[in-house]
Amino acid sequence: MHVKKGDTVVVISGKDKGKKGKVIEAMPKKNRVIVEGVNMLTKHQKPNAKVQQGGIIHQEGPIHVSNVMLWDKKANAPTRVGYKVLENGKKVRVSRKTGEVIE
Repeated sequence: MHVKKGDTVVVISGKDKGKKGKVIEAMPKKNRVIVEGVNMLTKHQKPNAKVQQGGIIHQEGPIHVSNVMLWDKKANAPTRVGYKVLENGKKVRVSRKTGEVIE
């Protein structure tokens, strides 16, 4: 996958198009990511030992990884992700917009 947990991404399609957020969780086997503040779902929670106060809670739902683009801080714009193998044999992600290595 071109995004990892902790990356800042922008949504490029769907009902939340244009929203920016941090990746909370990446699910590579399902090709999905959970982004902070995007695809908010309403869940009716019964009281239990973990949650004493029941009620309606709002939480982020997963979206397909193809609907997000990595946010390049240096270019201050969304960018595609490329890959490069360094001299020591390590494979790293590279920003297509600036050509810089993504940490």
